[in-house]
Amino acid sequence: MLTFQQLADIFEKNQNFVIISHINPDADAIGSELAFLKSLQFRNKYARIINHSETPDFIAFLDEQNEIEIYKPEIHDNIIENADIILIVDLSNLSRVGSVEEIIRKSIKKTIYFDHHQNPDDFTDLQIINTEKVAVGEMVFDFLTETQFAPISKQMANAIYTAILSDSGYFRYERTTSHTYNIAGKLLELGVNPKWIFEMLYERNSLTRTKLVGNALISTELHGDGKICSITIRNDILMKLNASDSDVEGITSYSLSIKDVKIGLVFVESENKIKASFRSRGRIPVNKLASEFGGGGHINAAGIQLENINFEEIRNIIINRAIEYLDIEEEK
Repeated sequence: MLTFQQLADIFEKNQNFVIISHINPDADAIGSELAFLKSLQFRNKYARIINHSETPDFIAFLDEQNEIEIYKPEIHDNIIENADIILIVDLSNLSRVGSVEEIIRKSIKKTIYFDHHQNPDDFTDLQIINTEKVAVGEMVFDFLTETQFAPISKQMANAIYTAILSDSGYFRYERTTSHTYNIAGKLLELGVNPKWIFEMLYERNSLTRTKLVGNALISTELHGDGKICSITIRNDILMKLNASDSDVEGITSYSLSIKDVKIGLVFVESENKIKASFRSRGRIPVNKLASEFGGGGHINAAGIQLENINFEEIRNIIINRAIEYLDIEEEK
């Protein structure tokens, strides 16, 4: 395990960097990537962010210079191969980088893993993992301030604040600490406007997203004596509304909003893919549930993505397995 200072020394000794995060990136992924990008650029390093997926519309405002690139093998394979360092942030399983995985595995010896997820893959010896942190953005702030690697500009402060705000669930999830709040306060001193950030994230919904949320809520069902809530979004609804992946973001929060529900499941069908997001209360480990289907995440927030499988069949299997996780929790 690397220390922050060892990471800063590695950064200083190298010149060319590629920063990558997971498919369907969230605010913690994008915010952390951009903060690292700007810090490296400050030190006159050549750095690029190359992701499998497009940046969701609701967090695109963080990328002020439109610097995030979407992976294209014919353009980026050579860049990744020739990079001195590949920095991977905010994922527990290397397969979660999507189509970039193959080229990264060829360069694994120069890959650094920077994350906060439980039960991470051990795919590189160069890693900084802190499962006690509520967001990777919190770790990025600590790295920058403890090593003085680069000053935090207003754009970087916005990115880090958004990362923490999102992954902490507005500063309410279990791993939120007084240190998390202290960081937020320091970021406000650097110019962050929390009202503006909130508006950009949550008060710019399109009509398409609003209609999609309505359809999703209509699909709500309860299972396991009312302790599990499932929300289902079928491909025909997505096609009818011409909805994008970013329109689906955030719907998972509704799955835990019903009284007595302990596990929330959201199933999204798109063409030949199925994406399922899991949420839980207390110590119900939905990351372990996700791992049974090739996914991962945190104890209370996890997900999977599957291809070429029957939607109704896998949905029923997951719901039945989730019911068994309720039994495990009750035994404790």
